[in-house]
Amino acid sequence: MTYFPEEVVEHIIGFLTTHRDRNAVSTVCKAWYRVERLSRRRVFVCNCYAVSPDRTVSRFPRLRSLGLKGKPHFTDFSLVSQDWGAHAMPWVEAVAGRCPDLEDLRMKRMVVTDECLVTIARVFPNFKALVLVSCEGFSTNGLAAIATHCRFLRELDLQECKVEDHGSQWLTCFPDSCTSLVTLNFACCKGEVNAGALERLVARCPNLKSIQLSRSVSMDTLSRVLFHAPHLVDLGIGSYILDHGPVQTIAKLCCAFGNCESLKSLSGFWHVTPRHLPAVYYVCWNLTSLNLSHSPAIHGIHLKQLISQCRKLQRLWVLDFIRDEGLKILASRCKDLRELRVFPSNLFEAGVAFVTEQGLVSVSSGCPKLHSVLYFCHQMTNAALITIARNSPRFTHFRLCILDPRKPDPVTQQSLDEGFGAIVQSSKDLRCLSLSGLLTDRVFLYIGMYAEQLETLSIAFAGDSNKGLLYVLNGCKKLRKLEIRDCPFGDAVLLEDVGKYETLRSLWMSSCDVTLRGCRELAAKMPRLNVEVLNERDQVEGRLREEERKVEKLYVYRTVAGPRSDAPDFVWTL
Repeated sequence: MTYFPEEVVEHIIGFLTTHRDRNAVSTVCKAWYRVERLSRRRVFVCNCYAVSPDRTVSRFPRLRSLGLKGKPHFTDFSLVSQDWGAHAMPWVEAVAGRCPDLEDLRMKRMVVTDECLVTIARVFPNFKALVLVSCEGFSTNGLAAIATHCRFLRELDLQECKVEDHGSQWLTCFPDSCTSLVTLNFACCKGEVNAGALERLVARCPNLKSIQLSRSVSMDTLSRVLFHAPHLVDLGIGSYILDHGPVQTIAKLCCAFGNCESLKSLSGFWHVTPRHLPAVYYVCWNLTSLNLSHSPAIHGIHLKQLISQCRKLQRLWVLDFIRDEGLKILASRCKDLRELRVFPSNLFEAGVAFVTEQGLVSVSSGCPKLHSVLYFCHQMTNAALITIARNSPRFTHFRLCILDPRKPDPVTQQSLDEGFGAIVQSSKDLRCLSLSGLLTDRVFLYIGMYAEQLETLSIAFAGDSNKGLLYVLNGCKKLRKLEIRDCPFGDAVLLEDVGKYETLRSLWMSSCDVTLRGCRELAAKMPRLNVEVLNERDQVEGRLREEERKVEKLYVYRTVAGPRSDAPDFVWTL
């Protein structure tokens, strides 16, 4: 097909929608590389240090949408210092200089400053979407710049970000001509909200489909927002408290919910008066997604009644206050459930078991379409895991977090190898797996034998020797991300076959048996990898002479940009 005109090749390539497919066609020949390069509008960089900003914009000069990921996943668990890096400004400056037509920017775990947001607002005249997930470093002043200058903004989505509050007036910065918003999420903002400005903004955006409100938005304001936007599909409720307000507020809220016939997703409930929850029942019949992971006040009979109203649920995030009894109700009512996440209400309260293995067994038995699970509990048995594997062979994501990480099967006092072995053997499409509990090398043998599609594996407090990790590296050919904590894996397996790291996107090891000498050898053998040693407790330089000393944390990732220049003192790139 190389003899086809470039216009024809570009038309054909235009039918490819995934980054992986477009990457593949760009390697066919120089002509296809050139066509793909000039026609690529969307780029996703899974590690902001894997390639330089200048190289990215040089290769894709007609970029319209850019996605970036920054800090490692373990940042979410406070295992990586906040000043590790992942600054957004170099990327914003590079794109501003070469890609003025940028319309869409999505960043996760990045340090985004107000200066970044001001640059975005002023440089890109057709900017339409800003999505920030778990980002920090900016304030409401930066949001005000986005609101003021981005005339065609369709999406402003702030998920789990740390936003410094400089006042409630940033919502007033949206001009009267702004009518294009489709998504507005400021649930993570902690300051006061200008209710009048919010209502006027919602009223003049007829295409608004998703809004996530902060906890400072009152029930009265909520009812007025719903009155102006009955066509919402996704709603995040802020405060749901009415202690001394007029009864008419509840009546208005019931009426507003009753008009929201398109609503399919509900979340938030940061503060709740449970007795007023029946107002929500008006929309429960049509809900496919319910997120109560930030709602500790919804529990007991109120939670069970709410769940029982949602017969079309496909996705549920909830705290363990749901208990096994609530999960049984879920299994009996929600036959279309595909994703379940049960989070701990208190990580540090030992011995309190709100949910057990029986709750998950019930859901696997009653919900035949279940394919994604994140489940925090205090115990699990092999018998339960085998039953779950038999009931739910469609798992693509299975993450089990036993809060006592080395706890064996409480019935047999055996390891959980056979139970997890059943999961990986029955789930042929499993792509993401997290393990916990008492586990030996045998479970890694099962993973290497059966988890052929596995891309992400997270391990903690598991294994007997280096053989365990070797089973995984030799068997899981599609593995892209490997995260290891507190396991007895050392230099021998790290250096066993270093060529395998060419296919891995990243490797994280903390509190393992890897030494500085082993890390040096890996870096010497694999120059296309960045091998970073992290030690926040001590100065790394003071320990460099101790070659046999175990490293605290190791982060390895592929890169074509070489060692990064912004590493803090506690990060040493070998």
